[in-house]
Amino acid sequence: MKKALDNFSKQANVYKKFRPTYPEALYTQLLAHVKNTGSCWDCGTGNGQVAMVLSEYFDAVCATDLSEGQIRNAPKKTNITYGVERAEKTGFDDNTFDLITVAQALHWFDFDAFHKEVKRVAKKGAIYGAWGYGLLRIDPTLNERIDFFYKNIIGPYWNTERRHIDTAYREIPFDFEPIPFNQDLHILVEWDLQHFKGYLDSWSSVQNYLEQHPGEDPVKEFISDISPLWNVEEKKEMRFPIFSNIGRVLK
Repeated sequence: MKKALDNFSKQANVYKKFRPTYPEALYTQLLAHVKNTGSCWDCGTGNGQVAMVLSEYFDAVCATDLSEGQIRNAPKKTNITYGVERAEKTGFDDNTFDLITVAQALHWFDFDAFHKEVKRVAKKGAIYGAWGYGLLRIDPTLNERIDFFYKNIIGPYWNTERRHIDTAYREIPFDFEPIPFNQDLHILVEWDLQHFKGYLDSWSSVQNYLEQHPGEDPVKEFISDISPLWNVEEKKEMRFPIFSNIGRVLK
């Protein structure tokens, strides 16, 4: 099994505050395929945003993450049970869950081991949904600056797993019965420049850069570079493209 990576504990507070949330349309499509709403597992729950939404529909939600920092910052609710566990090896009983979700986390896992674990803990016919979002888009001028920052400034500091985000999970094996799903979904947000900076600070590549170059701050320099294009009090609309792999667990 591949080595487990915790890239988000150190910036867990920033992650929770500045990461975008998923649109209602994604959950509506996903839940339309779920037959029973007894229990679900949100794997790689991070700041718990997906677990919180699912807690409105399921009797019990189990939410796990490798990052203790992320779990500490996740919102608490009576029907959500949080745990610090590897995705590929949990303490859940066999045939437990009606739905298993993984949001913006699958690329960190050992795919074969995780799929085996999903089949073990899922009920027959349960729904499995893995999704993520790609690089944000604002406008042509800013997009060009963002692309340069993403590829050339902090590009070398991404973990190799990041390539699966860039390829929209198309290279990740899928061991379930596919379910048609609308792939034209986006996260839409309106952020000011400070919120945008906070989002960039949450990137694992930025944290890797800071560790290797003490005293340097690539995000601060980038924000200074684009500030003539972005009034400090102005909110700009941005779109994050969503990609997904949704299927039914047939055992």
